[in-house]
Amino acid sequence: MSTLVVLAHPDLAASRINAALAKTAEGVEGVTLHDLYAAYPDGRIDVAHEQRLLVEHDRIVLQFPFYWYSGTPLLKQWLDEVFAYGFAYGSKGTALHGKSLRVATSAGAPEAAYRPDGFKRYAVAELLRPFDATAHFSGMRYEEPLVVYGTHELDDAGLAAHQDRYRELLGSEAQGDPEAQADPDLAVA
Repeated sequence: MSTLVVLAHPDLAASRINAALAKTAEGVEGVTLHDLYAAYPDGRIDVAHEQRLLVEHDRIVLQFPFYWYSGTPLLKQWLDEVFAYGFAYGSKGTALHGKSLRVATSAGAPEAAYRPDGFKRYAVAELLRPFDATAHFSGMRYEEPLVVYGTHELDDAGLAAHQDRYRELLGSEAQGDPEAQADPDLAVA
């Protein structure tokens, strides 16, 4: 099973968490790491190329820092342009049907902040619902997101544990299996 990791970090060189996760993804067999900001520094997306990449892979992982409660600007643009009518949706837009979509994101605040009584007021899973809706609208299965919380305080051992979890998720042949989805060891980090 092939996996495309669409990395969307606007300053990967200054990133500790997403850079480490990207390095992890590069080392997993069957995974293609695709850095949007490196590929399109001018913001001009080659839609045909991006659509070919999506067609060539069974699983899509969107990796990004949690940015104003969503994805980064280039990721939003990429979704708007690449998930086009006739490709990702519409009567002839079936290119993504049966594939899976997972979000891998990092949040600076601790998990406790993402609760109704927390500073952020909403769980990350709630704030990621547009990605779930996009997957559904495109005929894809939405997999449980991988969330790395508290990145500002995360020590090296904690980061290594998240890298191990990411490696496991990316390497799992059963990722698209509904039983694997329910496995708490493969859920949110």
